[in-house]
Amino acid sequence: MIAGVPWWVFMIILFIFLSGYMAFRAIRAEKKLEHQFIEREGNVYIERMEAERRNKQQRNMS
Repeated sequence: MIAGVPWWVFMIILFIFLSGYMAFRAIRAEKKLEHQFIEREGNVYIERMEAERRNKQQRNMS
């Protein structure tokens, strides 16, 4: 006992903080992955729009 508190109480408090830290890391990693996915899909959309614009220009010149 430390200051009248059993040792396992300190372990539970430690695990609570550890769990919170791991959840924070997981949320941060998920946001990073989501941002990368959105950026990749945005680039695909922009490439499609540019290809469509080129096709329209070629049809108008013909």
